[in-house]
Amino acid sequence: MGDEYSLFEKALSDVPSLSVRANNKMDYAPSDERVSWCEAGFYLHERPLFTADPFFHCGVYYVQEASSMFLAEIVKQFFPDAERVLDLCAAPGGKSTLLAQNLSENALLVSNEIIRQRANILAENMIKWGNPNVVVTNNKSTDFAHLSGYFDAVVVDAPCSGEGMFRKDAQAIAEWSEQNVAMCAKRQRETLSDSWKVLKTNGILVYSTCTYNRDENEENVRWICQELDAEHLKIDLRGNSEIVESDYGYRFYPHKVRGEGFFIAVLRKKQETSDYKKSKKDSKKETKQKKYDEKLPFLLKSQENYVFLHENSKVKAYSANKKDDFTLLNNTLKVLHSGICLGEIKGKDFIPDVSAALSKSLDLNSISKIEVDYQTAISYLRRENIFLENAEKGYVLLTYKNQPLGWVKNLGNRCNNLYPQEWRIRMKL
Repeated sequence: MGDEYSLFEKALSDVPSLSVRANNKMDYAPSDERVSWCEAGFYLHERPLFTADPFFHCGVYYVQEASSMFLAEIVKQFFPDAERVLDLCAAPGGKSTLLAQNLSENALLVSNEIIRQRANILAENMIKWGNPNVVVTNNKSTDFAHLSGYFDAVVVDAPCSGEGMFRKDAQAIAEWSEQNVAMCAKRQRETLSDSWKVLKTNGILVYSTCTYNRDENEENVRWICQELDAEHLKIDLRGNSEIVESDYGYRFYPHKVRGEGFFIAVLRKKQETSDYKKSKKDSKKETKQKKYDEKLPFLLKSQENYVFLHENSKVKAYSANKKDDFTLLNNTLKVLHSGICLGEIKGKDFIPDVSAALSKSLDLNSISKIEVDYQTAISYLRRENIFLENAEKGYVLLTYKNQPLGWVKNLGNRCNNLYPQEWRIRMKL
């Protein structure tokens, strides 16, 4: 880094910037300072207690490091009209929620995470974000081999040595070693090889890390170009001159940008790959499903654009033009969440699901709902017993400042709290 190293070193001891990205569920602007490369990104002047904010829990915004929000610009420039996109290493969900917000309305997003506990967190965040055309999976990169030529774009935000997070995470420093860098670089190439196979011809691969060394960054991109015959694409920085262009990618340094260390590169697949065709093997594990014809207790916006399927005890809504994709993925991958889970049938009872409550597709005028104050909202999110005065009996949607939180079953003298047990606030507030 030459003469700039002292500035870089000094920046590592500075207080990290804090940023969030607003969802389009509502008009939300938490500050007057926007992230220049992401119109939904905002810098915060001070750190609030996010756990104590109901908006945080119902997906009004996502806490995301500003540098990684540059993916929004990548989508605009390289695959705004993609129909199928894979986020291969997606947990906890920062880039997947960003993709869901910036892809076209008809696009299908597959968000994958190999580690089950992290995959559950990913599913929670994607449900809270509320987009309907999402599938969350818990698979290895090799499990996607049957989907050769299926995706228009693949995002690989690769697990790395984490040098870009040194000033935010002391553990990243403690775990760093040259051996770990070498191991990460090797594992990243294996993941990239697997992801390359599922791309269509002329498909776009976005490769990123939160580390600085060349082995995990430029050398991996060079390897993709040489070994996989990829074309390295130039990004239009659009006035963001503080981002540093290198020979095989783009670097975000904390002494130059208001964000953490980050690297990103975009590649195009020149290699000829046949478009995906369903095989008999892909139909081997069929999810038990049938058309759901019963009356639902609520409506979706543009309901005629959905198909409603009864899968085991759950009722799901899928965009009609993506039904075959949802069916294929449900049958061939470990799916934790797909489409909109409307509810579960237990005997003669239809229990509405939190996925429906938080979905952007829910028609709020078709349901029984009640606005609650801050304290009641927090009690609900802690999964405590609450009492609703003057509310209708039966299933009721709670809203806080007009934003859905989730369901209760109002019995009159008390409510059954239906907020997911694993999502509840555990912190003492």
